[in-house]
Amino acid sequence: MIYNKDIAFKTAELLLKIKAVKLSPKELFTWASGIKSPIYCDNRITLSYPEIRTFIRQHFVKAIEENNFEPEAISGVATGGIAQGVLVAQELGLPFSYVRTEKKEHGLSNQIEGEVRHGQRIVVVEDLISTGGSSLGAVKALRDAGCNIKGMLAVFTYNLSKADKSFKEADCALITLTDYDHLIQKAVEIGYITKDDIKILQDFKRSLN
Repeated sequence: MIYNKDIAFKTAELLLKIKAVKLSPKELFTWASGIKSPIYCDNRITLSYPEIRTFIRQHFVKAIEENNFEPEAISGVATGGIAQGVLVAQELGLPFSYVRTEKKEHGLSNQIEGEVRHGQRIVVVEDLISTGGSSLGAVKALRDAGCNIKGMLAVFTYNLSKADKSFKEADCALITLTDYDHLIQKAVEIGYITKDDIKILQDFKRSLN
């Protein structure tokens, strides 16, 4: 679910402005998975821009408050959600932890780093949602530790139907500041891409579902 339509367009504009999201319908990017894509997203770049990371933090906090999540702690998904999660936790004066994609193979073999308590109300922070697999893996790890997950916040989602289905099946509320569709609309509006490029971007999204 988009937190706010106006904020979705503004967030999209900011991500495009600093090239945290790049669109290239004709010269495709190669993802780590090997997929050839007309879009590349690296929201960690927002951390280098104080005014933009502040914007994201403030609207994450507003989303938490307006949805009455009332968390007792914040947890970030490694690695992209860690820094944003810390900023939100600091703003709210709450404890913070983060969740690895898998348990460490040495030391205490932790998957959750930081202290969490049984029954603790937690909001999870992520930077990017694609299929939702790794993000929901973090939710599962926290639930296995006895935590009460109130929802997840993310900067951007690709709006994939498989992700929507996965979050519903996991009974985990997802709120994002912007998404693929708002990003494309804003990109056309500011002249980043042409209307002819829209079909390429829409076809790519359909190919992932």
